[in-house]
Amino acid sequence: MHEPDLHLLADDIKRWGRALGFAGVGIAGCELGAAEQGLQNWLARGFHGEMDYMAAHGTKRCRPAELVPGTLRVITARLDYLPPGAADPHAVLADPHAAYISRYALGRDYHKVLRTRLQNLADRIGAAVGAHRFRVFTDSAPVLEVELASQSGLGWRGKHTLLLNREHGSWFFLGEIYTDLPLPLDVAESSHCGSCRACLDVCPTQAIVAPYRLDARRCISYLTIELKGSIPLELRPLIGNRIYGCDDCQLVCPWNRFAQTTALPDFAVRNGLDHARLVDLFAWSETDFNDRLAGSAIRRIGHERWLRNIAVALGNAAPHPQIRAALEARLAHPSALVREHVGWALERQLRA
Repeated sequence: MHEPDLHLLADDIKRWGRALGFAGVGIAGCELGAAEQGLQNWLARGFHGEMDYMAAHGTKRCRPAELVPGTLRVITARLDYLPPGAADPHAVLADPHAAYISRYALGRDYHKVLRTRLQNLADRIGAAVGAHRFRVFTDSAPVLEVELASQSGLGWRGKHTLLLNREHGSWFFLGEIYTDLPLPLDVAESSHCGSCRACLDVCPTQAIVAPYRLDARRCISYLTIELKGSIPLELRPLIGNRIYGCDDCQLVCPWNRFAQTTALPDFAVRNGLDHARLVDLFAWSETDFNDRLAGSAIRRIGHERWLRNIAVALGNAAPHPQIRAALEARLAHPSALVREHVGWALERQLRA
């Protein structure tokens, strides 16, 4: 295709993306040299914890053309997910008997929702230009999502390491289409964090050890989702009532005053998870867990870690006979992991 045609195609791709529900679409190149060095430094310090997949693919994460041969450009897209009408997250965090679940996980698993729309966009491109080589990614492969989105003009990397956008804050998902089409590049946006350090100061576990540097081993999202074993004793009291993920750095960010709620019913709150009670969720059997969370990202951690996380939150709650009874009912659970965390929580309840 000639250069004028490619510019028109790029405009069409962004228009088609908006029609599919994306809040923004941009186009990035494949040169990620600075980010590659940053990733290597991060891995060398062990900040990835047990997330071995972060180091498992060599340089492919930082070199799109190695991951998908022939890739010339990366089409990036963002999709708002903040559910309208959800309970006030600040109120939930302030209620020690309520369960706090990260806003992104209150509805349907984003992987399928985002991937379907990206595939539809890639198909629409194919209908316009004919056969083209592409691959769609939604947090499912070694991809530097935030770096690519930043280079494509969708926002800038905040000090908490998430992407920020002046009109949408940070409450959105990112996805990519690797393509062999030599589309014109968009201009990266400069940072607008200034001297603000609200996200660093608010982090319950001080996981943001410096601007733009996250020690995942201390991050509550890592501890409640990625970590498969026992949660470190010294970090348990700091988790509070957060049983799946953590949004504190986003809740305090000034740019999220401009965040948009989603128009997609897929991300509407399910099972009352925006304000559920800890003891109620702790009572779910494995069958309850699997049935009620079918199609949810939460289901990926399994019932065992679900109980582990809630046990920690119950241990952090104000003493109450109902909590003690709930914990005692799980003392003989088949899982040693669950029993350990239940025992810790019960000791705190009895000692308080």
